[in-house]
Amino acid sequence: MKLISSNFKDGQRIPDDFAFCIPDPAHHVCLGKNLNPQLQWSDVPAATKSFALICHDPDVPSRGDDVNQEDRSVPASLPRVDFFHWVLLDLPAGLREIKQGEFSREVTPRGKPGPAAAHGARQGINDYTGWFAGDNDMRGDYFGFDGPCPPWNDEIVHRYVFTIFALDVTELKVEAKLTGQPVREAMQGHILAQASLTGIYSLNPSLKL
Repeated sequence: MKLISSNFKDGQRIPDDFAFCIPDPAHHVCLGKNLNPQLQWSDVPAATKSFALICHDPDVPSRGDDVNQEDRSVPASLPRVDFFHWVLLDLPAGLREIKQGEFSREVTPRGKPGPAAAHGARQGINDYTGWFAGDNDMRGDYFGFDGPCPPWNDEIVHRYVFTIFALDVTELKVEAKLTGQPVREAMQGHILAQASLTGIYSLNPSLKL
């Protein structure tokens, strides 16, 4: 399989239009347009019955002590963990493209609704749900896509890995909550093929992309 986007090439910077947060010289960051990027896939196995899509950032700090703190930085040596930005499943077997802005067109405080989504698909809850759990203005279930917002003082550039999975089932059975890891586990044994596209992003002005 092959996965491409008209918005960025593999290994290149994700444009600001597709970010949850964008750089702001006065306040470090401000909210972005938060559009989902256009994605298109090909070379699909003939036996495919549905697709799942996951976008994750494998470079999120494992501890938040230094995150977005003045006069401190998140060290490059800190162990990193996955942060899920998009979990989408039960996409129909005939689909070959997700259009720009089709699933997300803005930052939605308290999160977008779900799990029902376009094309008869289901969208899971992304990890902004946990990130904003203690924020009275923002907390809620964040279904669907929400784009990059890495710490503005992180010493490393973050990677955002979009992966499309061709599955041998029309509907993926997920017993747990529709979040990234349970969906990954539910796909095991059902993946016919997969393809990934990686974009990079940073809010740290000292890192040049």
